[in-house]
Amino acid sequence: MANVGPAYGMSRDVLSRIEKKYDNELEGRLVEWIIAQVGAAVGRPEEGRFGFQAWLKNGIVLGKLINSLHPEGSKPVKIPEPPPSMVFKQMEQVAQFLKAAENYGVVKTDIFQTVDLFEGKDMAAVQRTLMALGSIAVTKNDGHYHGDPSWFMKKAQEHKRDFSDQQLKDGKNVIGLQMGTNRGASQAGMTGYGRPRQIIS
Repeated sequence: MANVGPAYGMSRDVLSRIEKKYDNELEGRLVEWIIAQVGAAVGRPEEGRFGFQAWLKNGIVLGKLINSLHPEGSKPVKIPEPPPSMVFKQMEQVAQFLKAAENYGVVKTDIFQTVDLFEGKDMAAVQRTLMALGSIAVTKNDGHYHGDPSWFMKKAQEHKRDFSDQQLKDGKNVIGLQMGTNRGASQAGMTGYGRPRQIIS
């Protein structure tokens, strides 16, 4: 990878804002989930942003994570043995994880760029992707999720309603309150505009 020199001025401000978004507490929860999901064989990273990045950087842990959310025989990411040492192979491994995460249901806007992880440009984006992946796994509830379900928010699910033709027809006769109401005060007994009031004694 290209060496990136120190940032100055506005670039430094932008970089520090991105770094502030990184959540150390969330990192701990994500590490616990990955170990519970994949197994203790993946090890445990050093605490902090750089330790977390180094742990996920080669894409092997991420590949094992997404594979563990799929049934046996339909694993989306091929895990090479031994782990790749060449940079482009590691980046390819991360890219495979990202593609598999998108296919699993993670929204494109929640997915980080490969360089965000590989060069440590935006580790908060990596956390967002893993949080979205965990939320979808909890929501699917297909038996492949391991860990505490309270670690992730359950996504809202569709609640489809089926109305009969009669119910749909009856609904057309209801006046919504946004349009006003046809109850209460009315113009019954009023005369037309411009006509004098008829007073009969």
